[in-house]
Amino acid sequence: MSVRTLPLLFLNLGGEMLYILDQRLRAQNIPGDKARKVLNDIVSTMFNRKFMEELFKPQELYSKKALRTVYDRLAHASIMRLNQASMDKLYDLMTMAFKYQVLLCPRPKDVLLVTFNHLDAIKGLIQDSPTILHQVDETFRQLMEVYCGLSAGEFQLIRQTLLIFFQDLHIRVSIFLKDKVQNSNGRFVLPVSGPVPWGTEVPGLIRMFNHKGEEVKKIKFKHGGNYVTATKEGSFELYGDRVLKLGTNMYSLNRPVDTQTSGASKNSTSRAQENIAPNPLAKEELNFLARLMGGMEIKNPSGPEPGFRLNLFTTDDEEEQAALTKPEELDNKVINIQAMQDQQRSEELARILGELEVTDQPRWSTSKGDDLLAMMDEL
Repeated sequence: MSVRTLPLLFLNLGGEMLYILDQRLRAQNIPGDKARKVLNDIVSTMFNRKFMEELFKPQELYSKKALRTVYDRLAHASIMRLNQASMDKLYDLMTMAFKYQVLLCPRPKDVLLVTFNHLDAIKGLIQDSPTILHQVDETFRQLMEVYCGLSAGEFQLIRQTLLIFFQDLHIRVSIFLKDKVQNSNGRFVLPVSGPVPWGTEVPGLIRMFNHKGEEVKKIKFKHGGNYVTATKEGSFELYGDRVLKLGTNMYSLNRPVDTQTSGASKNSTSRAQENIAPNPLAKEELNFLARLMGGMEIKNPSGPEPGFRLNLFTTDDEEEQAALTKPEELDNKVINIQAMQDQQRSEELARILGELEVTDQPRWSTSKGDDLLAMMDEL
């Protein structure tokens, strides 16, 4: 397992979350000032300096549940609120999109180009906020300093760590199903065409050498694909042509996106087991969450502007139905983690978690904000 994987995982998933929110804000004609506030608040929190310092410390990945808690916190950093079912759906879209990108990376190092694509797009979302732009640029520089000097083997270990993290997730997404890049069981279809990795040749030729290293024979074979040579390598600089399109905004075409449970019983069982199985790193995860979320320094939204509840389903009834079909184990089984040896850390985590406000979200009174209940109608 690579100890340099967490920053790439967090930044790419965060980029996908911002793509989804931005697309729906625009599609529903939400007032520009309110939409900008939501995006600016989330991006500012996501790229907070202290938070980034904690994120970039070498550390192993923790459970999906621990990372999910951080995204619950991040999604509620502004005036927007999501119920549990809507947050589940948002997280499913985020994870499946990045899993697809990792699977399709021509070479392991290209996962860094995918990250740069996400950060380039995020800068486009907050281009009118110089202070936040500076935060993103600082993270860019951190990424270049930490990752650009890594070997191909180290990037392969990072890619392997990411794939292990995603290996049990097979959520069906309509945009992938319509493009025929995902099967009905939720597994992705890998292409046999397009440019080969930079620095490699198109398959179809076998060279044979003698004991002196001299080429003595060539054999051609049919590879069954439609490959082409890569024209140039993507730029790993602060500004430049990334060439690779993975990690760019796939929602910009205003296509409706939906998630469906793939293999409901199997998926539900795996999710339930993840939550009820004892975790030998439980105390370390408590400390990780306390450090990471403590670095966010989120301030409560101020001003007269009311908050609004965001619904990622077509109707409130559909959202409630999704909550009712949630696996029973997830609602009724609770793990009590004893970490009494570090009372101060436990109390700090309890204080932070108490501020999350990700469950039992208040029903806002009738206002213009109520018009946003159908904001994710097509998602």
